[in-house]
Amino acid sequence: MDDLKITLETLDAEDRRELGAFIQRQKKKKSRKDLELYKLLLQEKHYKPEQLIARIYPEDPNPVAYYALRKRLTRHLTDFIMLKRMEEDSTAAATIMGLLSLARYLFDARVERLAWTYLSKAEKLAAANEQYDLLNTIYNLQIEKADSAYAEDLSQIISRRNQNKIAADEDERANIASSIINQRLQAVRRQGSDLHFDKIIQEVLHGYNLTEAVSKRPSLLYKLMSIARSAVLARKDFLSFEPYIISQYHETEQKHGFIKAHQYYKLSLLYMIAHVLYRNKKFGESVHYLAELNNCLNGEGKSHYATFYPRYIFLMVANLVFLRCNDEAVALMEKLLYKSKVNLSQRDQLTAQLGLSFNYFAQGSFGKANRVLMGMKRSDKWLESTMGREWVLKKKMGELILQYELGNEDLVLNRIRAFERTFKELLQQPAYHNVKQYLQLIKHMVDQPEAVAGPAFFQQVEQSLEFDSFENTDIQAMSFYAWLKAKMLRRPYYEILLELAQSDRGS
Repeated sequence: MDDLKITLETLDAEDRRELGAFIQRQKKKKSRKDLELYKLLLQEKHYKPEQLIARIYPEDPNPVAYYALRKRLTRHLTDFIMLKRMEEDSTAAATIMGLLSLARYLFDARVERLAWTYLSKAEKLAAANEQYDLLNTIYNLQIEKADSAYAEDLSQIISRRNQNKIAADEDERANIASSIINQRLQAVRRQGSDLHFDKIIQEVLHGYNLTEAVSKRPSLLYKLMSIARSAVLARKDFLSFEPYIISQYHETEQKHGFIKAHQYYKLSLLYMIAHVLYRNKKFGESVHYLAELNNCLNGEGKSHYATFYPRYIFLMVANLVFLRCNDEAVALMEKLLYKSKVNLSQRDQLTAQLGLSFNYFAQGSFGKANRVLMGMKRSDKWLESTMGREWVLKKKMGELILQYELGNEDLVLNRIRAFERTFKELLQQPAYHNVKQYLQLIKHMVDQPEAVAGPAFFQQVEQSLEFDSFENTDIQAMSFYAWLKAKMLRRPYYEILLELAQSDRGS
């Protein structure tokens, strides 16, 4: 495989377009060999080096020039990615590195007064944002230039540097602890043992003397909760995660609070809490934390608005569906997709389209739901590379049900066969047992529509699908079951979905 081609293929459509323009940024020519190579590597066909050489240098094949061309394209890609990362950086690291580079340039140009001004700005910004590694670099440069007439007192610089080394060491220990926790949680997942993520986290933190650091360091708390959440999502063990993350968040908030530099972590933690409450069917409580998230977005966290506002809407819409406010949910999603000033990423755009399709389906507006899905106009391969395989699986499941409702039964059967071929390996895994059985049940519904409301089909559904209880059932799995039950009872899907969501909650 061509490593450069693999790297280029990780870019989405917008980034590919921007990189093409970036390659021509210095001098636009009608014919650029580096741009030609770039376009060839983006084609689906995999060319061998000799084929690429022959296409780029048809009159005089030149392997030496070709490999020099690859190096130039790699430099373009590296510079482009670096600039993109700086634009997207939410930690102030990019700004600090820019100030540091400018200070170094000014020292070399012997403009020492300005160099020290920018170096002091970099130090203040790095200290406010807990960028300890960068602070270490800044202090070392200050010490190196301490003989300047514009330098601060050397003993004060050294004192700040020594204090920073203590914080930087804590950061290093936190990174080591995070990696160990991640490995242990993954091992537990593979073994199928009980998760006990809270015990694993506390043991490792105690071993690295970091127990107290968690509540005073939102960045560390965020990292640990992200690791634990990944394990929880894989195991769908939301019930045990809920009290843990809520208690950890409130402990940090009460003991130390969240300063302006910590707003990204605060928003992330609030979103995690709202999400786990939603997955545990505590919709009112989820909305409460979403309201707090929204207040933060419109206050000290406004610099993160573009990142978190779509997530806020997606989760608010999901909650509103189960709070009997689907019309309000539709209006919110339509506004985000068609009227919002926020520029949605490709992923957010697709998430919004799939979500709106579901909201229309719940309304019984099957034509509208179908038009939204058809509006995606992307290949399954592209969608899988952008959104992941499970997202595509859920989209395909939704399309099957939608086509059934539209009366396209032949199309339903064709799509089931295609589905079984495409996801053959996935359907053999125990975690996807219900999906496999669900497809068989839909086939049965198409073949024997008159039997759907009969007791034999009821029994077949109960025996085929494995559910512990609806309290412990994933909401997405419950949504698919609700549709089957609606067909069996000949009642509206949305009514059944709401009943199931309330069934094990004593209300």
